[in-house]
Amino acid sequence: MDTPTSLQMDDFKRRDVDRWHQEVPGARWFKADLHIHTLDDLPGRKAKVPPGVTGALSSDASIRAYARLLLQAAVQCGVRVLALTPHSARMEPTGDASAVWGIVDEWNDGVDDDGEPFRSKIYAVFPGFEPSLGEGKGGLHLLFLFDPEIGRSRYLRAFDLVMDQRRPWKQNELQISGKTAAQAFDALRDFRRRESEPNAADGPSAWDYLTLAPHIDNDKGIFGAEKGQILAQFPATEIAGLELPDGKLPHDILSKRPWLRENLEQHRLAFLHGSDAYSVQDIGRRFTWVKLARPRIEGLRQALLAADSRVRLAYRRAAGKLIELDDPPDVTVNQRPWLKSVRIAGGASFFRTEDGEESRFDLSPDLTCIIGGSMTGKSTLLDGLRVHVGAPLPKDDGLEKQVLARGKGRFLAGSSAVSLECPGQDRTAADHDRWPAVFYAQNELQRLAQDRIAVKDILSRLAAEETSGILSRTQRLGELDEKLLRLSKQLEKLDQDFADAEQRTDRARRATSELAAFAAAGIDELHHASAAHSRWRSAAAAAKTALADARGVAIADLPEDSDTLPLIAQSVPGEVRDAIHRRIADVREHMALVTQGLKDVLSQMSAAVVAAEEHAAMVRTRVERRLADGGFDGAAIKEFSALNRQASLLESREALLHELRQQRESEQNDFARLGDERTAVVEEQRCAFDRVIAAIRDEFGNRIRARRQDQGMQAPLEKFLRDLKEKGVTRWWNDLERDSRPGPQELLHGLQTGELAALGMSKTVQQTFRDAMPLAKQRTLATIRCDDEYLLELEVGGEYRRLDDLSGGQRVSVLLSLLLETTDPRPLVVDQPEDELDNRFLFDTVLPALKRLKGRRQIIVATHDPNIVVNGDADQVIQLAATANNGSIAQAGAIEDAAVRDAIMHTVDGGAEAFRLRRMKYGF
Repeated sequence: MDTPTSLQMDDFKRRDVDRWHQEVPGARWFKADLHIHTLDDLPGRKAKVPPGVTGALSSDASIRAYARLLLQAAVQCGVRVLALTPHSARMEPTGDASAVWGIVDEWNDGVDDDGEPFRSKIYAVFPGFEPSLGEGKGGLHLLFLFDPEIGRSRYLRAFDLVMDQRRPWKQNELQISGKTAAQAFDALRDFRRRESEPNAADGPSAWDYLTLAPHIDNDKGIFGAEKGQILAQFPATEIAGLELPDGKLPHDILSKRPWLRENLEQHRLAFLHGSDAYSVQDIGRRFTWVKLARPRIEGLRQALLAADSRVRLAYRRAAGKLIELDDPPDVTVNQRPWLKSVRIAGGASFFRTEDGEESRFDLSPDLTCIIGGSMTGKSTLLDGLRVHVGAPLPKDDGLEKQVLARGKGRFLAGSSAVSLECPGQDRTAADHDRWPAVFYAQNELQRLAQDRIAVKDILSRLAAEETSGILSRTQRLGELDEKLLRLSKQLEKLDQDFADAEQRTDRARRATSELAAFAAAGIDELHHASAAHSRWRSAAAAAKTALADARGVAIADLPEDSDTLPLIAQSVPGEVRDAIHRRIADVREHMALVTQGLKDVLSQMSAAVVAAEEHAAMVRTRVERRLADGGFDGAAIKEFSALNRQASLLESREALLHELRQQRESEQNDFARLGDERTAVVEEQRCAFDRVIAAIRDEFGNRIRARRQDQGMQAPLEKFLRDLKEKGVTRWWNDLERDSRPGPQELLHGLQTGELAALGMSKTVQQTFRDAMPLAKQRTLATIRCDDEYLLELEVGGEYRRLDDLSGGQRVSVLLSLLLETTDPRPLVVDQPEDELDNRFLFDTVLPALKRLKGRRQIIVATHDPNIVVNGDADQVIQLAATANNGSIAQAGAIEDAAVRDAIMHTVDGGAEAFRLRRMKYGF
């Protein structure tokens, strides 16, 4: 049995952690500090020993204590990717004690004070060093970073190779290597090649390295040390990134070196910031956001190669200083909405599994590309999500049917259960509130070009500094429109109420005036005479009734006939019978007197009635004559009671009229004020859109432009005029050129000032229009607002053409360009955006925009185009496969994964042989 060598015993065994990409699928953003010194620099007296590290510093216990403090400091400031880059790889001139390696081991194997492993708190630790190479007067500093798989012994040997076996420190002075940069690179390449051979003495190793250029602008940086030889010395395959000096941004470097910009693009070099920390307290003092899919050097290399999409500087300049950005790209620290996963279970969904398990799609918060052959379910997945969350469907009927057919008929078939995981969002909210994605199906963008409201919405979200104001004013304009319309209806009712109150008050006033005239004419005397006549008539009637009653008593039959007398004689004593006869005789005598008296009284009363009637008639004649002299109809005397009632209401009716007048004046003032406010908001909105138009001009130059057509969306005014049902007015409107049609306020002004002729109306149409526009209609016209229309134009052959005049592909190119430049944070889902686009436009416009959106907006794209997947630096790739009835995930992950890379090559690139053949034919 062979005895293991020291190198084999020292090999690094990585303990991988699943947490990082379970939290954020695919490539994800990390705060990275790629320039940290360690206690290995103590011989130069630059490194600082943190409190709590005692005893012999090179002892295992001290190194472990120091490693824990350094890792805890990184965790505390949120740094998740570390590059350990001391000037020396050892704590002492000889021996294998290395603070760098103590940190690597503690990160890989150690547990923090809370019981959680350090590797669950820090994503990657890259051991490295910063030698001073034999370039320039004071040496050239470079940062060499390695995978931990290099192992401690190989790491130390690599350092010795680069330093040409020289010690890094001599009496606190940093020593220069005997090798130039080129020689150091050759030595490392040869070392790695030999160590990677299957029959290497110490066994093959799976490690890689890359190089960064630190503090580039001083005399020991790459620009200072190389000076005129910098172009020739730029080894693109070796140097992956340039570290910016403190207080500087790329512009500060590039403004002095215009030639550098071309080299950066050609060699795919990235700018970054690092702390150059010599104490644990300085870790993260300067950092860079880096997107990684694997905690390996290859993952870091891929990120730096795709710096335009996978590297973000963390600072901006303010008041002459660099301050940290307040919108970091990491979704674990910002609040932008994103969909992390989709789970589908049960039912008859196209994505159901044969074993009954749920299907799960994991998505990146940045760019996810869905790839797969024809009929594998790419559109079904996207349309199904659209239908499930209740996002707006395409306005085109044909596209709507297709989306519903795939969304309901395939994705949600059989009552499939779909659940969305949206980190940081309210779980109790509706899915579309949690994930407010904007969807575009195949060919929808082309047809959307004809939707003026959609175009305006895209423009409103184009400039970050304008978006909130534009959206706020849009909402305010809608509120003002509603208030004006409501007020116009209230005023119409108030007008009617006021007119009615005026009529009632006028009647009461007339009644009061007539009553005064009646009094002057002697109406009271007439009332007395009429009353006296009425009383005499009543008395005479009563006397007549009494006389009739008396006569009835006087002529009444008495019981003294021959038949009854015997009976009385038998039953009544004689003296009683005599008394009855006497009394009856007395009654007859008295009743005769009463009757005669009543006759006399009745005769006198009748004479009094006639006299009273004659007196009343005389008074009436006199009153009517006086009324006639005053201009009143004597017949109005009959309405006296009604006039009295009307006059009694005068005070209350005048009070109501005053109240209605004040209310109407108040609401008229409100109506005018709201109209003025709306006009002011419209002007503010136009100024904001003017700035957006200027931003389009700055961004796209002369290629795409936008212009405003004031009140161009005239459908509300057109409907108003059509509803007047006046053929002459409708014909006048239809005959006008679209660009010369007046807006609502211009039309109202012409009506109110008598200047309708200036709007092209004939005299007949003017009169017709005036007759059709009472006050209520005028107010309704005043409430109408026609939105401004924004026209997009593309420069074609030296002239500008409107969207309506462009081909389908050109329309899509314009809209997609703007869509990807908006500051809209809502997730964007697009099905095959490459349709009808040429690859030049895709590469020059779409892909750069996609990259700029990373860290700001989730984008999900179904595509057949390798440019979008590969050159767009997809952060998560999902390859779909399908049988006749079911779709499934064949591969999922980032491009750094070999299986995903193969899936991309075979699915969208035609396979390795097709790729190789293209390279041969192109002569690359």
